[in-house]
Amino acid sequence: PASGFMDQAVKDKKPFYVNLWPDDVHSPFFPSLKHWAGNKKGLYHAVLREMDVQFGRLFDHIRNSPELRDNTIVLVCSDNGPEPGAGSAGPFRGTKGMLFEGGIRSPLIAWAPGMMDVSMAGSANESAVFAAFDIAPSLLALAGAQPSEELDGEDLSATLLGKSGTGRTKPIFWRRPPDRDSSGPARELPDLAVRDGEWKLLCEYDGSDPELYHLTKDPGETKNLADSRKAEVERLTRLAVGWHRSMPPDKGPALAVPPKP
Repeated sequence: PASGFMDQAVKDKKPFYVNLWPDDVHSPFFPSLKHWAGNKKGLYHAVLREMDVQFGRLFDHIRNSPELRDNTIVLVCSDNGPEPGAGSAGPFRGTKGMLFEGGIRSPLIAWAPGMMDVSMAGSANESAVFAAFDIAPSLLALAGAQPSEELDGEDLSATLLGKSGTGRTKPIFWRRPPDRDSSGPARELPDLAVRDGEWKLLCEYDGSDPELYHLTKDPGETKNLADSRKAEVERLTRLAVGWHRSMPPDKGPALAVPPKP
C-alpha cells in the first residue's frame, strides 16, 4: 500500500513520489452493495464517499507521522469536469468531453502544513491559472531538482505553497478527442481551445466559428465577444490552429488525415 511505501522511504532516508489514480470515481460506478444506489448520481456519490474514506486513511497516516507531516506535500485534483448525470460543474458551462470551463476546469487542492505559512490554511486562489502539466516541474523544484527545459509546464511551486498569487505565463491549449462521444449538441463541441491570461478562445480545427470569452468577467462563458474583439480573435486563433498543426494527428476519425502544414 501507499502508506507502506512511504514508511519504507522514510526508513531508507529517501525522497518519494506517489501518484494515485483511483478508478472508483470513473464510470461505470461500482460502489459496495451497502452503498448501492438506483441512479447514476447516487452511484457516483457512493464511490466518491468510499474514495474519501480510503484517502482519509492515507492522509491520517501522513498527519500522524512526524517524519512525513512536515515534509510532505499532498495535491488533489481531477483530469476533467463532471460526467453528465453524475456530478455538477456549478456555474460553469459544459461537462466532461467539452472544452468549455465545465469540461476542463477543476479545483487543485494543496496540503503541506510544514511548508506553508499558517495564514494560508483554508485560503483559495481563484485567479492564478495552473495546468496539470505544471505539477511535474513544480514538484521537481520543491524537491530541489532542476526541471527539464523539455517539459511543457512551468515551475509554479511558489503558487502551490501560497507564497505567490501569480499563475502560469504561457497559453494553455486543448484539443477535443474527435472519437469521444459527448451528450452535448454540435454547437457545444468546438474542436480547439486556447487560454491566454484572462482570454479564452474556442474554434474548429481550421479556425472557423470562433468564440471569445473574458473569463474573469464571464467565467460561465455566456457572452461571446468574437464580433467585437476581432484583433484578440485573430491572435488567439493563430495560436490555437498553429499549435494544433504542430501536434501529431489524433486517432479519431476527424483527424485520420494529418493537418495541413
